[in-house]
Amino acid sequence: MKSSLLSAVLALVPTAIAWKEVSSCDDIKYTSVTGFFLQDDPNTNPSTFDYVRKKFPIITRKILETYPTDAKFDPHHKKTQWQRFANYVDSLNDECKKDRKTTYKVLFMGRHGEGWHNAAETFYGTPAWNCYWAELDGNGTATWADAQLTANGIAQASKANAYYKSRFEQEKLPYFQSYYSSPLKRCIQTANVTFATLNLPHSHPFKPTIKELFRESISIHTCDRRSTKTQIHAFAPHFLFEEGFSEDDLLWRGNEDEGETSAHQVARSKTVMDDVFSHDDNTWISITSHSGEIGSILTALNHQAFSLNTGQIIPVLVKAELVQHTVEPTTTYAGFTTEPTCKSPPLTSISGQGCVCATATTTFTTAKATLKGEL
Repeated sequence: MKSSLLSAVLALVPTAIAWKEVSSCDDIKYTSVTGFFLQDDPNTNPSTFDYVRKKFPIITRKILETYPTDAKFDPHHKKTQWQRFANYVDSLNDECKKDRKTTYKVLFMGRHGEGWHNAAETFYGTPAWNCYWAELDGNGTATWADAQLTANGIAQASKANAYYKSRFEQEKLPYFQSYYSSPLKRCIQTANVTFATLNLPHSHPFKPTIKELFRESISIHTCDRRSTKTQIHAFAPHFLFEEGFSEDDLLWRGNEDEGETSAHQVARSKTVMDDVFSHDDNTWISITSHSGEIGSILTALNHQAFSLNTGQIIPVLVKAELVQHTVEPTTTYAGFTTEPTCKSPPLTSISGQGCVCATATTTFTTAKATLKGEL
């Protein structure tokens, strides 16, 4: 049974299907097609992974390691890896046109650059951040409510800009046909710095759409509370909003000390994937989101777990199939649950137990950043 919140969100999602008319008996089954990108390999270490060093980590196929379509497409071995891969994906979708029940998309999922909330967590330490500081809007020197990028975060997005430019021009990476972003400012800013100044063809403009459910895990932290639609439009006037995007943030429950459960986040990630695959016929898609949300999307896509550092990007080849809808299990899961907090910086936190708060008689001397270079 879906939570009442998720049911309310589902009501905002359009119901028309682009790649095939679907009945109420249909569901979408996702498979992450492995063997093409390095993050598919269990031996790839997420903590040291860098898409720039790994050339967007497509697995290089030499002349003797061809795609099935290379014989006709590249008989003289003059095409780039990306051209060969793109042609192979096109051939998969051409085959799918026979029954219209299967489609393939290449999703480039990028985590936003470093935000002020990331810097604050590093500065205060995770226990103090989670249990106290993250529930504030800032510390008087820096603001992390709906956090924007630090100078380092902007540099990370600029790095992505330069890299995309080189891949588009030198390696013939296909231009994206659709761009999506989380509604949180750090993602909007990252997408804008990454793509807005690229010399894109008129046939493939940067016209990003903000989608509510691509947001980060909806915790009690103020960095996970989005701004109003009016404020977001003023911040990024050329970004589009999905249909039904509300003026106010209807999902954040931080004032009630309630945060989203992992099961709920995976369910809404499946919902937003269903929305994209049902309404967007394009194959090459960019999504700018968050570490937790990308992790939930990977779960929904049946991809192995793979965490991303700030500014990192991974591509995933996804196969989507229309299958008969199965009856939902009778068991339920909590959509939101109470998250512990402290009224002052905590002593520490214990995994599985939460915050260890100070007693009323305990005195704390709280370190505060004085230089904006730090916070």
